[in-house]
Amino acid sequence: MALKSYQEALDWIHGTLRLGIKPGLARMEYIMEKLNHPEKANKWIHIAGTNGKGSTLTFIRSSLEEAGYKTGTFTSPYIETFNERISVNGIPVSDQMIVDLANRIKPIAEELEKTVYGPPSEFEIITAMMFLCFAEYEPIDIGIIEVGLGGRLDSTNVLTPLISVITTIGMDHMEFLGNSIEQIAGEKAGIIKPGIPVISGVIQKEAQEVIINNAVRNNSNVAWLNKDFFIQNRGDEITFRTSHGDEIPDITIGLLGIHQLNNAAVAIKVLQYLNTFSSYEINQSAIKQGLKKAFWPGRMELLDVKPFIMLDGAHNPEGVKTFAHSIKTYPGHKKIIVSILKDKNYQEMIALLKTIPDTEILLTTFDYPRAMSANEVTQIGTIEGISTNPNWKQALDGINEIKNDTKFFVTGSLYFISEARKYLLTSHN
Repeated sequence: MALKSYQEALDWIHGTLRLGIKPGLARMEYIMEKLNHPEKANKWIHIAGTNGKGSTLTFIRSSLEEAGYKTGTFTSPYIETFNERISVNGIPVSDQMIVDLANRIKPIAEELEKTVYGPPSEFEIITAMMFLCFAEYEPIDIGIIEVGLGGRLDSTNVLTPLISVITTIGMDHMEFLGNSIEQIAGEKAGIIKPGIPVISGVIQKEAQEVIINNAVRNNSNVAWLNKDFFIQNRGDEITFRTSHGDEIPDITIGLLGIHQLNNAAVAIKVLQYLNTFSSYEINQSAIKQGLKKAFWPGRMELLDVKPFIMLDGAHNPEGVKTFAHSIKTYPGHKKIIVSILKDKNYQEMIALLKTIPDTEILLTTFDYPRAMSANEVTQIGTIEGISTNPNWKQALDGINEIKNDTKFFVTGSLYFISEARKYLLTSHN
């Protein structure tokens, strides 16, 4: 039966979430075959990594747009609306497009359910919708695709890109990707395709070795951050350099946070590769303007200055380490309101937050299947010696009651950031 409304389409898509994460590409390959292989209709940049995928994608997209290219993106999770997962030049597709795409995928999903492969997952459905959208409904010059989970068995890995990108490696999603940096790196390196070059921001030696071995097997060249390309920050002057002597001076980066320097460096190297080895023309001016104009909600996003409120989706230990490093540069007393999903390493994340000087931490939760219960929040607060309030809206309302110069940082799960951002934007306007 056809889906008649946007809400019906969303209910159907989200209804498949109960099936959970189902690694493997067989279902995606089945759907792609039925749709006449929309994944082969466009040129792609494929981005994997524990953190930094969204920011790196944003820098690349912004620069490609400055160079005049119609750019499709696929990201997750969403911060403002579901539709933003499939966007063209930063603009989410329409509600009607979601309905049309869902109606194209639904009969194939129902057919697939009756096979040995079983029904597709929510992420497989959305990935198929994206490929179909860019192939038949919204023609693009290039697509930038963010891996959902891992890489090797991720739904997006049915594509063959112009270039593969691995931003960072950290300990996250261990239940699916493995319990060591090497195992996780192996899953991320699964996006490497024969003869396709790789740009990497990975810094751990043990992870680099895994990526090198995978690249050698695939006859792919790897360009490494801090070896083949560098970014230098001296005072107010940011400069990008390569080992071949190329240089882009006087860079301004639109996204806040020290870690964004590395993400920007990886993005610039991708753009330089496209400019040198493909039919794309992206000059230095487009790159600089793109970096300057880049905006990615919920990533070190300054929401207000009085009171000072900043949002950052630091949703795993690596992200919290970077977040802690970045906010230490903000002087004065700080209060962190954080919600961590119960399947994350919350002990390590809280321990990292505790290292930030002159900072109080408040743990909260929200309505989401993987979120902590109110009891869990209270128990963890007692064990860790931090404040708690299971009512996240009440916790955020407390911001308005503080009359001193405390700086507020809201962090944790990106799903929480999405809810908190909407609430704060409404209550502060």
